[in-house]
Amino acid sequence: MSTQQPLPASDPTTEAHFTDYHATRCLASPLYAFLLSPAEHGLRLTHASRGRVVFRLPVAACHLNAAGGLHGSVSATIVDWAGGLAVAAWDLRGGTGVSVDIHVSYVSSVRLGEEVEIEGSVDKVGGSLAFTTVGVWKVEEGRRGAVVITGRHT
Repeated sequence: MSTQQPLPASDPTTEAHFTDYHATRCLASPLYAFLLSPAEHGLRLTHASRGRVVFRLPVAACHLNAAGGLHGSVSATIVDWAGGLAVAAWDLRGGTGVSVDIHVSYVSSVRLGEEVEIEGSVDKVGGSLAFTTVGVWKVEEGRRGAVVITGRHT
């Protein structure tokens, strides 16, 4: 996953599955509903295909730490959320299980009102575990700019 890697064509079936899955499963979580609600924060899906999802999110006050940068716990929540959605996009499954391991590297930060692009992609789906990679970039001039966080999620 890099800033220049081309995405495969977005799949309408996967997009429809994401919309339903996010509305019924993700937003049932109070934390996801608070931080990642399309209605509240303008989160929008920009790409969905087998094992890969990409979103844009305007940074709101609830995403920030006391110093005004992206909060570490929000970053970890994004890795958890986007990794799970990538698994759901793998085979249009209705549930993704629980997290057993999350690693987040905090590379840079963003401020209130800036926009980030979030990409979750599947590395491997096995019988009982799935491995994902998540990246978050600052959106600069409409494109991926500086890396904000990288994460791995099992």
